[in-house]
Amino acid sequence: MLEVLRRQLSEGIFEKVVGPDRADHARRIHEAPGPRLFADDRPIRHVHADHAMFIGGLRALLLQSLHPLAMAAVAQHSDYRTDPWGRLQRTSLFLATTTFGRVEDAEKAVARLARVHRHIHGTAPDGREYRADDPHLLAWVHVAEVDSFLRCHRRYGAEPLDDYDGYVADMAVVAEAMGIPDPPRTTAELEKRLQSYRGELEGTPEAREAARFLLFKAPLPLLARGPYGILTATAVASLPVWARIPLRLPYLPISEATGVRFAGHALMRGMRWVTS
Repeated sequence: MLEVLRRQLSEGIFEKVVGPDRADHARRIHEAPGPRLFADDRPIRHVHADHAMFIGGLRALLLQSLHPLAMAAVAQHSDYRTDPWGRLQRTSLFLATTTFGRVEDAEKAVARLARVHRHIHGTAPDGREYRADDPHLLAWVHVAEVDSFLRCHRRYGAEPLDDYDGYVADMAVVAEAMGIPDPPRTTAELEKRLQSYRGELEGTPEAREAARFLLFKAPLPLLARGPYGILTATAVASLPVWARIPLRLPYLPISEATGVRFAGHALMRGMRWVTS
């Protein structure tokens, strides 16, 4: 009975994160012969194979929403309200392909994303024009992702990583392929680049609406709402205070250092059991 439950939960998780074609994607990414961008022992493989990516991915979306131009592109060109899992599946497939897939497939994934970005442009509510292929905007999305994946792995990863600088350097390889100039290659450079965007960030109505949707309105079956609540609380607790204030997210240091952190570790252990 327990094994049946574990299998059902596992199927449900992968259905949401990877999509209905997950078996085909897995075979192509992991089993197809050919050279890879990253060797088996590279830090990027260690981090991206860990379940802490679930927390890091949600944190990244919240952090990225603080750039008004990035958020305008999402609000005007994304169907996240009607198909939130589709966006998640496309992102997870891109990360899996560039991290674990053949060089040929990784290059195709980058080229495909670049073609999509070329068609995403418009005018933000504040009157500024934006383009999704703007290197400056791409760099913001990149550093927000890398910072989120790194910090959440440090806190909730199953096994610690000695070389987080190596992880940032690995991610820079993908960033350069996407046309991002001089991406950060160390944790110190990452922090400096992230801080350089602070003056451009704000909690727009679109960003706060997206945060509310992600945290409270994501379409989920009843059984998944409890674990998802822990996931969202853990993601919010991992954000710096300066990122929470404009999104009107709470800051409860005592609860976050005890209850939320304990629940986050318990959730990760549960997810590792479910998907083992």
